[in-house]
Amino acid sequence: MNLSQNYFDLFGLDVGFSIDRAALDTAFRELQKEYHPDRFAHKSDAEQRKAVQNSTHLNTAYDALKSPLLRAQYLLSLQGVPTGEESRKQLPIDFLMQQMELREALAGAPEAADPFVTLESLESQTVELEKESFDVFQAAYLGGDLELAEESVRKLQFLKKLLSEIEAMEDRLDEEF
Repeated sequence: MNLSQNYFDLFGLDVGFSIDRAALDTAFRELQKEYHPDRFAHKSDAEQRKAVQNSTHLNTAYDALKSPLLRAQYLLSLQGVPTGEESRKQLPIDFLMQQMELREALAGAPEAADPFVTLESLESQTVELEKESFDVFQAAYLGGDLELAEESVRKLQFLKKLLSEIEAMEDRLDEEF
């Protein structure tokens, strides 16, 4: 396995945000069979270490491509655009204000007349914002506007965290009722 080849090439996919998920899954299963460490159990220590390294790389690549957010981040990384902590551009103030309002609504959800309806509404709003951000990312990426694509990814990171917090709140409330 060539560990320096990009993840798309590893699975025989075209580089881009839209992927054939079935082709990704099939290629992953085939490569997993070929490189699984169990196949190297009776080989030398060096071959076993290499098998573990290949399997880890394969799993990392698969996880990155199957997740739309991680795939977007990976696409930008291929272009040399950072999307993590090293990316410190300010997000638009209207987006940040919207996030504050959504988080305030989340914090108040347990006291709502029907907390689950409130959480469902918040989740719907957030999923819609997430869809819009993915659409903006894809259009910006395809159009070569990497700055807007990077901004979209950073928004998506906020939205993903908010969705996780909504789910955690639902789980806590489920335990109480």
